[in-house]
Amino acid sequence: MAEAQFEPSSSSSFSDESLYLYCLLTLYLIGPPTLIALQFIQAPYGRHRRSGWGPTIPPWLAWFLMESPTVFFSLLIYSFGQFALSFQSLSLLSVFLLHYIHRTCIYPLRLRRRNTKTASAFPISVAAMAFAFNLLNSYVQSRWISHYADYGAEGRWFWWRFAAGLAVFLAGMVVNVTSDLTLVRLKAEGGGYKIPKGGMFELVSCPNYLGEMVEWLGWAIMSWSWAGLGFFLYTCSNLVPRAIGNHKWYLEKFKEDYPSHRKAVIPFLC
Repeated sequence: MAEAQFEPSSSSSFSDESLYLYCLLTLYLIGPPTLIALQFIQAPYGRHRRSGWGPTIPPWLAWFLMESPTVFFSLLIYSFGQFALSFQSLSLLSVFLLHYIHRTCIYPLRLRRRNTKTASAFPISVAAMAFAFNLLNSYVQSRWISHYADYGAEGRWFWWRFAAGLAVFLAGMVVNVTSDLTLVRLKAEGGGYKIPKGGMFELVSCPNYLGEMVEWLGWAIMSWSWAGLGFFLYTCSNLVPRAIGNHKWYLEKFKEDYPSHRKAVIPFLC
């Protein structure tokens, strides 16, 4: 992993470095409890929606609000970085925002346009937890690429690694977006949940989650940092249990009609 430029020369800079290190450590520490908790509790939205989690809001609004820090807060933090005008840093920021502009703006609009009548409500408590995580992660990722990454020591290695990671990221994003489109289309048709078909759905029950994990694996390769690795690991700790829960739900609902060869999230394995 790339070495950070932590050189405290004043009380203010030391404070910022300490804050960053604590936030980075927090990103790693919340992963295992999340993984364990989600073995027993499914987040109560979508097909797992249930009462007892407080007031709710429309899903499109929940997605917009809880994902908004990844765009607006990331840009704010980025603007204060010493490498904010660096081409390497801007390249990484552009990739990060590519995913989150879609997730924050385009995806909620698509839900609102095609799924308003059929969507189940989204608990504000769950959206608030996601909002808090996105604040933390946006700070960790944006502060790393704009301020603490040591681009000068990497030379051409940065661009070779960036190209490889970008290829992985884009492949994952294609799977993620196309799978989400399939799910949104099925919900918009009405008549309850149906068995998704086509594309990566022929191999796994949750290719949207698989695609997102692949995206952040690509990000970890591009950024080559503890920040990027931490985000990838947390994404897996959050989405793998969710995917397994969805897979079990499909099996229980559709029984013998559900394709027996499909795995939950990793083709041929899990």
